[in-house]
Amino acid sequence: MNLVLVILDTFRKDHVGAYGNPWIHTPHLDAIARESVLFTEAYPESLPTLPVRRALHTGQRVFPFHGHRPLKGDFVGAPGWGPINEEQDTLSELLGEKGYRTAFITDTYHQFKPSKNFHRGFDEWVWIRGQESDKYLSGPPVLEAEIMARSTPSQKNDVWFHRFMTSYLRNNTYRMTEKDYYPARLFAEASRWLWDNQDADRFFLTVDSFDPHEPWDPPDHYRKLYDPDDDCTNVIQSPYRRWKERLTERELRRIQANYAGECTLVDRWFGFFMETLRTTGRLEDTLVVIVSDHGHNVGHDPGDKGLVSKQGHPMTKAVAQLVCMIRHPKGEGAGTTCDKLIYNMDLSATMLALAGVEPKQKLDGINVWDAIRDTKRPLRDYVTVAWGPLVTVIDDTWWYNANIWGEGALLYRHREDSNLVTNLAEKEPAVCAMMRERAVQDAGGSIPEAFKNYATIPGCTPYLGKD
Repeated sequence: MNLVLVILDTFRKDHVGAYGNPWIHTPHLDAIARESVLFTEAYPESLPTLPVRRALHTGQRVFPFHGHRPLKGDFVGAPGWGPINEEQDTLSELLGEKGYRTAFITDTYHQFKPSKNFHRGFDEWVWIRGQESDKYLSGPPVLEAEIMARSTPSQKNDVWFHRFMTSYLRNNTYRMTEKDYYPARLFAEASRWLWDNQDADRFFLTVDSFDPHEPWDPPDHYRKLYDPDDDCTNVIQSPYRRWKERLTERELRRIQANYAGECTLVDRWFGFFMETLRTTGRLEDTLVVIVSDHGHNVGHDPGDKGLVSKQGHPMTKAVAQLVCMIRHPKGEGAGTTCDKLIYNMDLSATMLALAGVEPKQKLDGINVWDAIRDTKRPLRDYVTVAWGPLVTVIDDTWWYNANIWGEGALLYRHREDSNLVTNLAEKEPAVCAMMRERAVQDAGGSIPEAFKNYATIPGCTPYLGKD
C-alpha cells in the first residue's frame, strides 16, 4: 500500500463543505470526503506550525516541550518550536527502511530555517520558496504604494508589518498568473513527482501546503466569489488581535473573503493533484490522509470571540478543530463519519499500521483504523491541546481552557454550546480541577520547572486573560 499525507496549514474545518459549510466552494475536498472516513473531532497535540509537524512526522508528543531552547536563525514561535529530536524516528526513515520510496514537497518555509531538519529521511525533498518572510529574494525594491494598498490605518505606521510585507511582496515580484501562486506550484510539483516515480513499488509522499495561511491574497477571481466589490482596502494580513481594535466591519468582510478565496484556491489545486493520482492509476493502491494543522479566527462571531488571530487562550473551535479524512484504497469506511476524539499524531500511527511497518519506538499516537472497522471499539477519553503553558482539554462533554496552573479557566459544555459562549468555570470547579489534572498527567505527572519561563512566550497572539 502506498501512502500520501497531505497537510493543509491554517485550514478551518468549518470552511469545508463536507463539514457542513454551505457557502465556501471546496468541491475537491468534498469529493474525497465522500470516499473517505471524515473525522469530526480531530485535534493537534500541540500548537502551532512546527510542533504540529513534529508530532505528525514522528507519531510522538511534543508537549511538555522537554529540551526546548531558542536556536539560531529563527524566532521562537512557541515552546516546542524546533527541529525533530535526533533520538526520534520519523515516518520517512521507518518506511524508507522497509523499501518505500519517500518524498517531501512543501512550501512551509519554517521547516527549512537554519537548524531545522524536517526533510530528514526523505529520498527526495522539494522546497517551494518565497512564503511570508522566507529569506528568498533580497531585491528588487518594493514600492511603498504596494504596501500602502494593503495597509489599514493601524498598519501604516507598524514597523513590523512594513518589514514583513516588504519581504512578502518582494518574494512574489514575479508572480503573474494563477500557476505562479503557491498552491498551484506545490500541487503541480507533487503531481510531477507522481509521474516521475511510476516505477516505485511502494511510496510515501508528503505534500505540505502552507496555504491557506496568511497573507491571504488569492487571485482576484477567487476573492470575488465572496466579495465582488472593490470599495475598501485589500486587507491580506491577520492583525492577531480583536478585530474591532484594528479593522472596520467592511475591512473584516474583505479579510474573510480573502481567506475564503485562499481556501478555494487550495482546494482547486489539491483537486489537480488528486486527479493526477487517479490518472496515474495510483489512487487504486494508495492510502490518502488529509489533515490541517490548525485553523484561524477570522471574526465569524460568536464562535471566533471577536478575534482575527490564532492563540492558545481563549481556544476556539476555529483554531483547534482539524480538517481530517482518510481515504482507503479498498473503500473501507468510505462515506462514513467518525465522531471519536483523535490526535493528529494518531494518523501517523495509523499509516504505519496499515503499511504493516512496526515502529522501533513506542508511539504516543494510536492506530485509529481498528475503531473504523469496529465502530464499538473505543478510542480516546480526552485530548489535551497545548500551546506553550496554555492548555485545552476536551472530552465528550467538556471543553476546558486555561494555563497549566489553572489560571484564566474557561469551561464549556461544547456539544450543547457549539460556539463556546457560556463559561461554567465558576459553577464547576471540580470539573476544572479534573480537566487541569489531565493536562498535568499528559505533561508527565507534574508541571516541568521550565514552564515558569514559558508564560512570557505567548506565541502569535498576546495572552488575552478573561474570555
